[in-house]
Amino acid sequence: MPSKSLNKVQKHINKKKGKRPVLHERSRDAQKLRQALSRSDRVNSHALVTSKTQLPFVERIAFFQQEVSQRGKEPFTPEEIHKSIQNYIGRHDENLEQLQAERRPGRPPTKQQEVLQQRKQSEKGEYLSGLWMPLMTDTKNLEALEEWNQEWTALGTMKYCRVTEAGAITSSAFPPRGLS
Repeated sequence: MPSKSLNKVQKHINKKKGKRPVLHERSRDAQKLRQALSRSDRVNSHALVTSKTQLPFVERIAFFQQEVSQRGKEPFTPEEIHKSIQNYIGRHDENLEQLQAERRPGRPPTKQQEVLQQRKQSEKGEYLSGLWMPLMTDTKNLEALEEWNQEWTALGTMKYCRVTEAGAITSSAFPPRGLS
């Protein structure tokens, strides 16, 4: 099977043609190089999109990890879970107030202010239907959460739940999909 990575293709061509290969525009080696470059671009763009979709969930778990480290390893009560969620949703309130205070009257909100307001609204909406978060009523899960190394791949070992504003706590799966 031919090598597909850009580095391997370049190394193979350099080995065959010398340190500074001069390739014809339509040669087989030039075609292999173009294909490897195209594949490398596709893989990198896919990795970027994937990391952008995973980032909000990683930030959310990191917030709750910080809550657990401040509080200790004993299980949370439902009231404490809801208080933690309220803290999570309101974590940008100080920045929003500061941006509103800096803005002159009659001026439109800044892009940063709009992004923070939209994020807060979407998190409130998710909380109404069920906010996805780590299960904080289980001692073993709290230990795993405290030892988590802030990487997406390490999240598969923990248990998760969805918490609604009405107070329902239902188990959920990883990775989060819809209302799982």
